[in-house]
Amino acid sequence: MMSNTSDKYNNIDDIEQLRSMLVQAEQQVMQAQKMASVGELASSITHEFNNILTTVINYSKLGLRHKDAESREKAFNKILTAAQRASKITTGMLSYSRAGGNRREPHSLQRLINDVLVLVEKDLQVHRITLDLQVEGEPHAEVNSGQLQQVLLNLIVNARQAMKPGGTLTIKAHRNMDAKTVELLIQDTGSGIPPETLPKIFDRFYTTKSSDENGQGGTGLGLALCKDVVESHQGRIRVESAVGHGTRFTLILPACEKPALISRAG
Repeated sequence: MMSNTSDKYNNIDDIEQLRSMLVQAEQQVMQAQKMASVGELASSITHEFNNILTTVINYSKLGLRHKDAESREKAFNKILTAAQRASKITTGMLSYSRAGGNRREPHSLQRLINDVLVLVEKDLQVHRITLDLQVEGEPHAEVNSGQLQQVLLNLIVNARQAMKPGGTLTIKAHRNMDAKTVELLIQDTGSGIPPETLPKIFDRFYTTKSSDENGQGGTGLGLALCKDVVESHQGRIRVESAVGHGTRFTLILPACEKPALISRAG
C-alpha cells in the first residue's frame, strides 16, 4: 500500500517536472524565433546605422569647419535628429528582443505597430516595398506586447519575402464594436500560397523556405508560434491567399478600453 502511494506521488512529481520543462522549452523556442526574426533584418538595420553614423560624422565636420552660428545650428540639428533616430531603433530592438513573462496589459495597437515598423522600415525601403498603414480610431487590446510584436514582425518579414520589388504591404487595424474585438490585417501582393499548402502553414516544422547561409529562415516555427500566441490571447488567426495575388493574415483579438489617464496633484 505504501509503495503504491509512493509511486503515485513520484508519478505526479514527474509529470509536474515534465510540464515545467515543456514551459521552459517553449519559452526558449519563442526567444530563439524572436532572434531569428531580428536576424532577417540585420543587414538593413546595420545599413541604417551606417547611414546615421555618416550623417553624424559629416555634420560634425561641418560644425567644426564653419564657425558661424547658422551653420553650427544646422549641424547640431542634423546630429540631434540622427541620434534620436538611432535611439528609437535601439529602443525598439531592446524592447522586442527582451525576454518577458506572460504579463498582459491594455496596449494601443497603433503604438505596437509603430514600434515594429521602426525595425522593418529600412528593410522595406531597401526592397522597394510600399507601406499602406491604416488604423481606424484608437483600437486597444489586453496583450503581452512583446509576444504580439513578435507575431507582427514574423508576418511582416514573411510578407516582404513573398514580394518582388515594387510590392505593397498593407497593415490595417480597427475595432469591431459589435463583436467587441480588434482586428489586425497584414496583406501582401506577393506570390501567394498554393491551395494544397495553405492548410499546413500553421503546422510546426512545416516550411516551404530553405535556410540561407546564415541559417535564417526555413525552421517552420514562425507561423506555428504566431498561432499559439494569438490563441493564448483568446484570439484567432485567419489566412486567405491566392496564387499570384498575395496573402492576407487577419488577427482577431478581444478588445479592451483605452486606459484612463491618471492625474497626479502637486
